[in-house]
Amino acid sequence: MSLKNDSFPSSVAFDAINSSLQSDDSERKSAVKAGQAIFAFVLKNAQGETDSWYIDLKDKGEVAKGEAPAGGKADVTLSLSDDDFSKLVAGKTQAQRLFMSGKLKVKGNVMKATKMEPILKKAQIGTKAKL
Repeated sequence: MSLKNDSFPSSVAFDAINSSLQSDDSERKSAVKAGQAIFAFVLKNAQGETDSWYIDLKDKGEVAKGEAPAGGKADVTLSLSDDDFSKLVAGKTQAQRLFMSGKLKVKGNVMKATKMEPILKKAQIGTKAKL
């Protein structure tokens, strides 16, 4: 099942991250060991609509729609525009820069948010391969 939402062009990155996690068991275990958190992403598109996805690096090592797995809660919620998420995943900007300029809002454990960068790099590799 695709995680892509046509109203959010950057959402294809969630499919790339999920593919990366599901394709290699040792990679998934390594990512869970490094992440130890559930990361929620709330994206806002140019029309003002919002949608959310989460990356579970606490238990299963999977990506899905919504703000957290059933019965769970995100350790960190990252809110940003679809355009800024696209730039972040493409490596054209850094999360720290977006945060300092007020374009990235972080709720929850900010220190856990710093563990997202290696996971986003997996999306860079995955989306480049699809282009």
